[in-house]
Amino acid sequence: MEPVGGDPLGDRLTVTLHHLVDVLDEYADGLLSREYGVSLSQYLFLAVLCDLDSPDITTLARCLRVSKAAVSKRVGSFVDAGWVRTSDDPGHGRRVVLHPTAAGTRLVATAGERLEAEFTAKFARVTHVDLAALHTDLKVVLATLQDSTAARG
Repeated sequence: MEPVGGDPLGDRLTVTLHHLVDVLDEYADGLLSREYGVSLSQYLFLAVLCDLDSPDITTLARCLRVSKAAVSKRVGSFVDAGWVRTSDDPGHGRRVVLHPTAAGTRLVATAGERLEAEFTAKFARVTHVDLAALHTDLKVVLATLQDSTAARG
């Protein structure tokens, strides 16, 4: 939705990137909801879990940039859906370890491939932009920002 009276944030690269990500997320959320019965938020929870090596709730929360309480509240629904299983850490009495199930891993792989195919098809129509070069450039910008963030501590 366009703001009334122009863009109060201005025509800036950071604003455009943020808006692009917002629109991509909205599109992905709709596709995932329609075709897989999951929200983008649920998909990202599972995708991040699948990328980690048996994280505990604290580690997953840090990677998702949410609170431990937010992850704890959601785990039960993921277990009930058959996407996640939990186990206790014998070395740490209260530590709960999370594992994607085969169904959770399949959902992430299948939905991820579908999202990639959908966005690739959409962007294939953009012939006046070198998407491969844009992807490379965006990875450089991302790495630069990550390095700056890490340096700040």
